[in-house]
Amino acid sequence: MAPMNVTDLRSTDLSPARLREAMPRPELDVDAAMQSVAGVVEDVRTRGAEAVLEAGERFDGVRPPSLRVPAEVIAEALETLDPEIRAAIEVSIERVRAVDEAQRREDEVVEVTPGGVVRQRWVPVERVGLYVPGGRAVLPSSVVMNAVPAITAGVRQIVLASPPQKDFGGWPHPTILAACALLGVETVIAAGGAQAVALLAHGAEDLGDGTALDGVDMITGPGNVYVTAAKRLVRGTVGIDAEAGPTEIAILADETADPRYVAADLISQAEHDPLAASVLVTDSDELARAVDAELEVQIPQTEHVERIREALAGRQSGTILVDDLEQGLAVVNAYGAEHLEIQTADAAAVAARVTNAGAVFVGSYSPVSLGDYNAGSNHVLPTGGTSRFGGGLAVQSFLRGIHVIEYDEPALAASRVAATTLAKAEGLPAHGRAIDIRFDA
Repeated sequence: MAPMNVTDLRSTDLSPARLREAMPRPELDVDAAMQSVAGVVEDVRTRGAEAVLEAGERFDGVRPPSLRVPAEVIAEALETLDPEIRAAIEVSIERVRAVDEAQRREDEVVEVTPGGVVRQRWVPVERVGLYVPGGRAVLPSSVVMNAVPAITAGVRQIVLASPPQKDFGGWPHPTILAACALLGVETVIAAGGAQAVALLAHGAEDLGDGTALDGVDMITGPGNVYVTAAKRLVRGTVGIDAEAGPTEIAILADETADPRYVAADLISQAEHDPLAASVLVTDSDELARAVDAELEVQIPQTEHVERIREALAGRQSGTILVDDLEQGLAVVNAYGAEHLEIQTADAAAVAARVTNAGAVFVGSYSPVSLGDYNAGSNHVLPTGGTSRFGGGLAVQSFLRGIHVIEYDEPALAASRVAATTLAKAEGLPAHGRAIDIRFDA
């Protein structure tokens, strides 16, 4: 392939907003996709299971025996799972759970004045729908990344949806089902795309097997543009984690980086999807040339050559040349990558100055692909620059903070003047009266 597209920002001084405009990004028209899926979402809301099954036949080319996957099918998937794959999934579960358990926030109590206490309670979401794609790749890791933090948070009911597969009798892929069995996720729905999101959001009185499904309170998990569009449509009816776009990696590297590692990591993200973004930010012309040469060597050795070439040649990928690491940091912070690797001298110090990224991978031996599987971190991360205001999926994503306020009479008396003064200043005298009445003789 030709060298990666090059954006030369050397000798420029752009604001963060202008830098964001200069960054390579995929074309992703969620609004257009919303128009395509709005009818599907409404049909599922009004007709329930039959609408889901019809959409599955239309888009996935298969009608599952039932929407709810029977317990015996899930159990059989685990029984027949390759022992090495099972062991690998179990390592991923163990490490993600260890991180989530350590990071689960405890309730907090603050006495703001003698006798006046505000408690912060962390309460899990009641019902959660987890979406696991079933397109170009089988992703048991996405089962782990969605389910483990929800379970650790204490979510009462988990419903997982994954597309039916022609090759497996209309059920989701057996490895997906096996991962569900390992995690104790019992309610699995054989549905994908916008129709699955709509079913999770609105529920159904009868799934076709005589059982009902209540709508969930929150939906998480990645998917294609149609899944993203459906999540946008149901947001407000339910909570969502984020609107996921195509996956992306940015690598900030200097002359000390090994071009073989850099090229391999760019390829690993390009392997996902033709729209995947692979971006190298460097102050070294020599490294940029060496990475291009390595891509020519490594790409033919991969399984998905055409997909990788298309992604790396796309407008969303390329090399960004900068004057120095200082400018490089400004660029990657403006870009706000889903995955950011730091392959520089003193990588830890450079990583400590990153402010916008879904996850940061420090040094030559922390590749993004480790984070996809068993680093212990979560791989459901913000894309499209949304790391500027959002973070990745974690145990906290499934917890809601509830303030509990408890004042005794002396504490309210001590707070009375300040509160009633503000009530008057805001032209809301009844607010002040609600306090004063408690002290009327």
